[in-house]
Amino acid sequence: MLLAALCLLRGTAADNYPLGPDSLERAPGVPAGRVEAFEFNDSKVFPGTRRAGWVYLPAQLDPAEPAALMVFQDGHAYVSTNGQIRAPIVFDNLIARGELPVTVGIFVNPGHRGEGGPAAGGWGDRNNRSVEYDTPGGDYARFLIEELIPFVTARYGLKLADDPERRAICGMSSGGICAWTAAWERPDYFRKVLSHIGSFVNIRGGHVYPALIRKTERKPIRVFLQGGANDLNNDHGHWPLANHEMAAALAYAGYDMQFVFGDGAHNGRHGGAVFPESVRWLFRPELPERPLPVVELVSGAWELVGEGYAFTDAACADAEGNFYFSDLPRGTLHKVAAAGGPPQPWLTDGPKISGMKFGPDGRLYAATQGQGTNTAKKIVAIDPAAKAVETLATDVNPNDLVVTSLGFLYFTDTGAGKLVRVPLTARGLSRPPPVSGGLRAPNGIGLAPDGRTVVVSEHQGTNLWHVTLAETGAAHGTERVGVIAAPAGRADSGGDGLAVAPSGRTWVTSHAGIQAFDPAGRRLGVIPRPQDQATVSCALAGPGHGWLYVCSRDKVYRRKVW
Repeated sequence: MLLAALCLLRGTAADNYPLGPDSLERAPGVPAGRVEAFEFNDSKVFPGTRRAGWVYLPAQLDPAEPAALMVFQDGHAYVSTNGQIRAPIVFDNLIARGELPVTVGIFVNPGHRGEGGPAAGGWGDRNNRSVEYDTPGGDYARFLIEELIPFVTARYGLKLADDPERRAICGMSSGGICAWTAAWERPDYFRKVLSHIGSFVNIRGGHVYPALIRKTERKPIRVFLQGGANDLNNDHGHWPLANHEMAAALAYAGYDMQFVFGDGAHNGRHGGAVFPESVRWLFRPELPERPLPVVELVSGAWELVGEGYAFTDAACADAEGNFYFSDLPRGTLHKVAAAGGPPQPWLTDGPKISGMKFGPDGRLYAATQGQGTNTAKKIVAIDPAAKAVETLATDVNPNDLVVTSLGFLYFTDTGAGKLVRVPLTARGLSRPPPVSGGLRAPNGIGLAPDGRTVVVSEHQGTNLWHVTLAETGAAHGTERVGVIAAPAGRADSGGDGLAVAPSGRTWVTSHAGIQAFDPAGRRLGVIPRPQDQATVSCALAGPGHGWLYVCSRDKVYRRKVW
């Protein structure tokens, strides 16, 4: 996944982040865009200020076609072709390969009042910088939208896209929080944010953003954050902690976001190393609405495995390929041997289980809906040999879960719209914390082959999510990667249980059938449900885990998939 790929850029020494080929030079045959310098000295929003700026005009720019836009604060640090970011070279390479739309770059320095400002191409005391960049509120966004961008557009005869999804804003340090503020205030204009070592601290009150994000309805902003463990720690705050707080709040609120955290200091080295990939991610194509082809993604037909149950759910498999499922109302777990055969009772008079998975330690972890007449919901672990049930977490509302090698399990809280984390070492933990939210009734959950990406389906929505995990178990990325198709006339997909193959292919049960997605989230097609009843969960089991087992109301079926 993206985070894993970017982590490979880390050097062996702290703050050692070399630039990659997309930043060092233009590939053979790639045409160079043009960079023009300008000055803007007529601001009504920030009167009396003077500032330098540059505009990047891609070689492929067509005056008749609207171009995408990316605005850079502290523009001199980004426009230089021998600095830490080298945006014009990166843009030339990505645009030429079609990995970035034809994009105009506006690079603008902060304003300076009076005489004695620094040279245009270097750092220095631009005395209006903190006022413009560190102050929450709409002034700087208004400056860009009402003054600077119209000035540049008119001067260079540009035609820019009206679609806010094609407008991005970027900055480092105070420029990073400035980029976020502009999008936060005007998501109708900017919907993509790239922040390098952002100053989300109390310079002028910007430390409030994590709290605001958690308590404000999610805005349609896509965010890429970069931070470093050796960043600043001073009277204003602790930059590494502040960026972690931002990432946690964005994940909690369900933003489409990525957070890359390394061991860098307060500079642009790490941001420059990941700049090509971060821009690609920000401008990745929107999820397309595709027709729902019913295709034969598997061989053979559905085979009936067992019937006569009250309600089947919680499909899962162990490492040997044995298949397990729950007859939920009766509190009974059944097992089907990897070689096949009829289901056999495996645990009777147990908890009512809606979702379960085996962990790396061989124990079976389960989300329970109570036991007998006791309706208390729990997260439990079951010893396969002794069948002993141990409570890990209480005061929970779990649906399904997944277990990782990081030492945590994660469950979907469908009613709250959240993904919740429980340490595997917990014993009776009360009200464990969510790590991601803003989901529309999250239901099924699985683990991608990298072991660091949790796949989540929406029941009342149509999104397939990838949640990227850090070593700490926190969510460092929440990305909508696929569309779970809904039947004609319905707004909800009914996305339910899911299973992830070693190849990364994901199977999701839904109203429309069992939908298949490739590792990137592109929908491949759908196979029909085995009967005209809800198919609520699925698992890959049998020899080589080559059979797709599904729980369908009162029955269990299977079908060969490879």
